[in-house]
Amino acid sequence: MGGFWDNFSTLLLITTTWQRIMPEELWYHINRFLQKLVNAINPYIEITFHEFPPDSHMRSDAYGAIEIYLGANLSQKAERLNANTADGSRSVALSIDDYEEITDVYNGVKVWWTRSKSFPRSNVISFYGRDEERRSYVLTFRRRHRDIVVGSYLSHVLSEGKAIAKRNRRQRLYTNVSGDNGWGDDEKMMWRHVAFDHPATFDTLAMDPEKKKDIMDDLIAFTKGKEYYRQIGKAWKRGYLLYGPPGTGKSTMIAAMANFLHYDVYDLELTAVKDNTELRKLMIEISKRAIVVIEDIDCSLDITGKRRANTTDKKDNDEKDVKDVIANTATDNERGNDEESKITLSGLLNFIDGLWSASGGERIIVFTTNYVERLDPALIRRGRMDKHIEMSYCCFEAFKVLAKNYLKLDSHEKFENIKNLLKEIDISPADVAENLMPKSPEMSSEECLGNLITALHQAKEEAAVSRKAKKIDAETQDKESEVKQQSGTTSKEEVNVGFRKMMIRILAEKYNCFR
Repeated sequence: MGGFWDNFSTLLLITTTWQRIMPEELWYHINRFLQKLVNAINPYIEITFHEFPPDSHMRSDAYGAIEIYLGANLSQKAERLNANTADGSRSVALSIDDYEEITDVYNGVKVWWTRSKSFPRSNVISFYGRDEERRSYVLTFRRRHRDIVVGSYLSHVLSEGKAIAKRNRRQRLYTNVSGDNGWGDDEKMMWRHVAFDHPATFDTLAMDPEKKKDIMDDLIAFTKGKEYYRQIGKAWKRGYLLYGPPGTGKSTMIAAMANFLHYDVYDLELTAVKDNTELRKLMIEISKRAIVVIEDIDCSLDITGKRRANTTDKKDNDEKDVKDVIANTATDNERGNDEESKITLSGLLNFIDGLWSASGGERIIVFTTNYVERLDPALIRRGRMDKHIEMSYCCFEAFKVLAKNYLKLDSHEKFENIKNLLKEIDISPADVAENLMPKSPEMSSEECLGNLITALHQAKEEAAVSRKAKKIDAETQDKESEVKQQSGTTSKEEVNVGFRKMMIRILAEKYNCFR
C-alpha cells in the first residue's frame, strides 16, 4: 500500500512540474488531444441547464420547467428530495436534492438527470455582493440517442413542465424587503411573497359600467399585444395611474385587475429601497405576467414637482437637478444611523421605462395617488403612465353595484331618493359600502338603505355648513385686507378679536343649520 502512495505522489509531482515548465500553448494542445481521446471513448453526452445562465441575471425558464417536470413525474424514483409547502394549501411540492440522480425513459430511450451545484471562484464579483450557489441540471444520455433527445425529448420535458406549472399556478402577492430587514438568511431574495387571495373582481367593483368596460378592453388588448408591441418597437409593458380621493377603490381596482389577468402582484415599498442600484435589482427579479404597484406615491416620496437647486453655482445647480433626491425617508431603525436611504427621480423614471424595464416583458406598472397635482409631470406623462384613471366619488351606477353586492338588491323604492342625493354631494364608495353593510344578521335591507339615506342627508348638511364657513372666512379675510390697507398695520389684539368674531359667526351659522 505504501508503494502505491509513493508512486502516486511521484506522478503528481512530475505532473505539477510539467505544468510549470511546459509552455502554456503546448499544454493547451495536450489537453485538447486528451479531451478528444476521452470523447471518442466515452459513449455518453451531457447537456447542462443552468439556473442562472452566465450572461444573464434572470432565472432560466428552461431550468424552472425541468425542475417542475422532474418533481411531478420522477420524484418517486429519487432517494433524497427537497419538500416545500405550496402556498395556501396542504400539498407539498417535491424536487430532487443536490447531486441526486434519477432515470427517465422516453420512447424506449433511457436518460439520466442529475442536479448539481457549484460556487464561483473567490475573485468573481457577485451581482448581489457575495458568492452565490450556481445550481444546474445535467442531462446524460447515450451518443446514439442524440437525435431523439435533442429533437423531441427536450421539447416534451419543457412543454410538460410549463403545462404543469400553469395548472398548479397560484397568484402571489410580493413585497420587497431591504437587506437589513430580510426574512431569513437568504440575502439574495429581495422579494417575499404570500398567496394572493383577494376576492375583488370587475363584477363587484363599484364603478360606472362603461368606464369599467373600457379598462377591461384595454387590459385584454395589452395581454394580446406582444407582437404589436414588438412591431412598434416598444417594450411590452403598460402604465396605469389611479388617482382620486381616499376610499374610492384604487386598491380594489388593482386586485380586480390582477384577478382578471391572473397576474402576480408586486407591492413595491419605495421607502425600503436604499438606492437606484437596489431598485434595478428589484426590477430584474420581477417575473413576467406581473402587476407592479406603488401605492400612495405622493406620500412615499418627495415628488411635488419642485426640484431642488443649489443657487450658489450654476454647474452644481444643473447637477443637483439631474440627481434630484425624491426619497430619503427610511428611519434609523430600518437602515441604521450610518446609512442613507434615497433614490433619485431619474432612477425611478428608468425603473418605469428605462432599458432595464424591458427585461421580462408583459408587466403592468400602477401608481396610485390621492393628489395627482403633487406629482412631477415627468413621472406621469403619457408613455410612462399610459392610462390615467380617475377614481371618483360614488355615482348612482356605482351605488347599484354596491347594493347588489351587499344587499342582493337590483331595485328598490328608495333608489330614486338615493340617486338624487348622490347628485348633490360627494361621498366615497367606501362610505356608501359601510352604510349598506348589515350590522347584525337581523338587520334588513330596508334598514340599511335607511342608514345610507340618513348618512347622505348628514353629509349634505355638513357640506352646506362647510361652504358657509368658507364663505365667512373669505369675507373676513377680505375685510382684514381692507383694514390693513387703510391703517397700514394691524395689531395682534385686533387680529385675535377678528378671529373670535369669525368663530362665533361660524358656530352661529352651524347652529341655525341644524336647528
